[in-house]
Amino acid sequence: MDTKEIKIKIAKRIAQELKDGYVVNLGIGLPTLVANYIPKNIDVIFHSENGIIGMGPKPEEGKEDKDIINAGGGYVTVLPYGAFFDSTFSFGIIRGGHLDITVLGALQVDQEGNLANWMIPGKLIPGMGGAMDLVSGSKRVIVAMLHTDKKGNSKILKKCNLPLTGIHCVDTIVTERAYFDVDKEQKKLILKEYNSDFTIEEIIESTEADVIVDDNVKTFLIE
Repeated sequence: MDTKEIKIKIAKRIAQELKDGYVVNLGIGLPTLVANYIPKNIDVIFHSENGIIGMGPKPEEGKEDKDIINAGGGYVTVLPYGAFFDSTFSFGIIRGGHLDITVLGALQVDQEGNLANWMIPGKLIPGMGGAMDLVSGSKRVIVAMLHTDKKGNSKILKKCNLPLTGIHCVDTIVTERAYFDVDKEQKKLILKEYNSDFTIEEIIESTEADVIVDDNVKTFLIE
């Protein structure tokens, strides 16, 4: 699979985790693709920390409104029930525990559910944005990421070594190879589903973190 196909596969699988009426925040990059694959029979309310709730699809080319953008600076539309508000109110929604799911990308995640997604030493630091609030205020945190870096090294570690965004905050990890739940008590990952393009042995070998294979492990359930 090329990178585009990989990202689509991850987004499709995460979209199946969303339920009717959920309030969801999608991080910049790969997570934004999730909105393209929401099952037709459910209605999800999308929130953006820069002050929008009820975001609609990306506008048609030439119909963009420069004043309506998401937290990543991308053009969006707003549905009829949508609303705008200031950052204080927006972060009140986050910190008040009103988000059902947050989906974020990651530079690293580990078997304790720790997340690092905002700083690479020696590189330009864009800042963590609202990520620290999102991972601490959401009812469930799903990480959408490629399984390995460009050199083939695992991004799913025993312990993150980059500055942390959140501690013990990640509940689920979805990559192009596998779907893991994080067992924070055992400090291990539970392999629930896997991409049949890879063997379970290959997935475990490419994952630095300790992995337990679920008794009912399945292949990816993607429509």
